[in-house]
Amino acid sequence: MRRSIWFWLCFILSIVLATYFAVRIIMTAMGHGNAARVRTISISADMRGPDLNPVATAAAVAPGTHTYKVDLAALNMRIAATPGVRDTAVRRMPNGNLKVKVKMHHAVAQWTDGTAYFPLSADGTIVKRPTDTRDVSSIVFRGPVPGDISEITKAAHNMTGKLDYLEWIEGRRWNMQTIGGITVMLPEENPAAAIAGLMVLDEKHNLLSRDISVIDMRDEARILVK
Repeated sequence: MRRSIWFWLCFILSIVLATYFAVRIIMTAMGHGNAARVRTISISADMRGPDLNPVATAAAVAPGTHTYKVDLAALNMRIAATPGVRDTAVRRMPNGNLKVKVKMHHAVAQWTDGTAYFPLSADGTIVKRPTDTRDVSSIVFRGPVPGDISEITKAAHNMTGKLDYLEWIEGRRWNMQTIGGITVMLPEENPAAAIAGLMVLDEKHNLLSRDISVIDMRDEARILVK
């Protein structure tokens, strides 16, 4: 008898819960109730400090919009087109609100077109958020850039204060242009070691302060100076 009572109680409770959730789902689909409307959009990034205002503008949805009328794919594409955003994901929460997570490009250098300066990420992506001023502590690149500039950027930081910009030549090697107007032709293999060797020569012989126009380091056996 006791088992029978528990069975019917559980049976009735399951029917009540099923009815409740079914009604909530139907009401949400018809646009009724708080869960049917977008009231807030939360935005988070994978790093501290980035300006998320452009992301918030791209993700903007009118308050009270029916949550299932929001095209998440279109919204995601709009956010992904925001300068500085590397990847994005948009989720619809059970309460009807939206949650946005973005991964930002981490600028390690600057790229210039000769007029403006753009943040440049380690994977060679030029972020379309230019400034008119150069960051004196940043390495500057010109022209095309390869898919990975992390190693050459790290090596070139040893020449901060003497380096004007780096340029990718023929898709295979780097040229450095010094502030003094000297073109340094780096080798294809291990340009970081060549930069280290150049700094040693400069410390010993003030090479970068001399009246020369070209330092050719492409031949490992010798350095040509013009």
